Amino acid sequence: MTINQFNIRVYGFLIDKGSILVTDEFRLGIYMTKFPGGGLNFGEGTIECLKREFMEELNTPIEIVSHFYTTDFFQPTTLLPSDMQLFNIYYIVNAEKPYHFQTTAKKNDIPPMDGAQCFRWLNIKELRSEDFTFPIDQFIVGELKAATTIEHVLPAIFNI
Repeated sequence: MTINQFNIRVYGFLIDKGSILVTDEFRLGIYMTKFPGGGLNFGEGTIECLKREFMEELNTPIEIVSHFYTTDFFQPTTLLPSDMQLFNIYYIVNAEKPYHFQTTAKKNDIPPMDGAQCFRWLNIKELRSEDFTFPIDQFIVGELKAATTIEHVLPAIFNI
């Protein structure tokens, strides 16, 4: 495997009352669960990318609260036809209430059609790495759960 390209992805943690928004999608012939967000386009910054992705996916404007995590280990892409080194950047975000997007309680509540997508809330304290499809998201679950237990530091940001 020869890797000579980067793939930069930007994701947002929209957190409300101890739950975090996730997306279930059908792409590349499989169901996948991940955080809302997507690929950085050439010529745009990471915050601009995340705001664009939330508008495209949720028709919801967001504000960035803070940076949470950037991949700091080597991770090759796992599903794309060409091999690339993957970088994920995660931000904590806010959106104005009431929310104007639909959610479901059922995982993969979508037909197996490319591009189908739905959203659901998961309790942060109950998150498991196996709830997510991709290795970096699986890793970030531990980071997220650890951060929400730090007393007097992050609970106000996470609204828990």
